[in-house]
Amino acid sequence: MPHSQTSAPRDSRFGVRIARGASPWLLPTVATAALSLVRARRSKRAAAIAVPTTALAAGMLWFFRDPEREITQGRVISPADGVVQSIMPWKDGRTRVAIFMSPLNVHVNRAPLAGTVTSVEHVPGGFVPAFNKESENNERVIWHFDTELGDIEMVQIAGAVARRIVPYLPQGTKVEQGDRIGLIRFGSRVDIYLPEGVEVGVEVGQVTTAGVTRIDRD
Repeated sequence: MPHSQTSAPRDSRFGVRIARGASPWLLPTVATAALSLVRARRSKRAAAIAVPTTALAAGMLWFFRDPEREITQGRVISPADGVVQSIMPWKDGRTRVAIFMSPLNVHVNRAPLAGTVTSVEHVPGGFVPAFNKESENNERVIWHFDTELGDIEMVQIAGAVARRIVPYLPQGTKVEQGDRIGLIRFGSRVDIYLPEGVEVGVEVGQVTTAGVTRIDRD
């Protein structure tokens, strides 16, 4: 059920699939680079400006890439590219797996299980670095999915650089495992809460790939 699989545009000039929600940052950067390249033929000063603007545009294309993935089979798969920052038992019996996303990671997050989006809640907050304990009070979007394992909670957390979380799906949407569900601009952190009785299959420091790395263990 590819609700979010066809949502991202493809830049045919560069052969890159671009994440939905990247336009406010990407388009002005690419336009500035293109203009500076045109003017570079007439002026040495413009040529000097063209170098950093073109590099920045290339960087933006890299930051907002949205590659296709062959989705792994498993009960719970990683919603984010990044590194497992912490694994913490919760008072209600669940286990929180926190995945830190650097600016170099793919910023598009994916559904950890198939099911129905039962709520999408935006919570305003600060913008301290995601690896800081104070990031618990950062801006976030809290997702709940009704799945075969029951209610699954996933939280997208903004960081010092990421100033906008872009959900792709509204409440009530049915998703397949690995569907694209939203974007955190320039990376940050994604938390997923495994239900009681579900054993964690990753460890702190492990690199994860959204839609590919399995989070639980049989």
